[in-house]
Amino acid sequence: MKGDMTPVRDITVRAEADLVAQVLEVRVVAGQPVAAGDELVLLESMKMEIPVLAERAATVAEVAVAAGAAVQPGDLLVLLRER
Repeated sequence: MKGDMTPVRDITVRAEADLVAQVLEVRVVAGQPVAAGDELVLLESMKMEIPVLAERAATVAEVAVAAGAAVQPGDLLVLLRER
């Protein structure tokens, strides 16, 4: 056998809404690499802007919301995949 046969394990991380809010801006697209601390989505609730940040370096696997969408606590905003 040639090459590295070490299994690769993908880890999926969900970025979810923590509160009832409206999506003001989506700052990422599927396939985009992000670093820890990068802003993924900007929410608005009670006249306050709340950035949703990447907790770790990863690649955006899916963007589940669009600007103008209303979200509830636990709603998926962005799905990240790290290796």
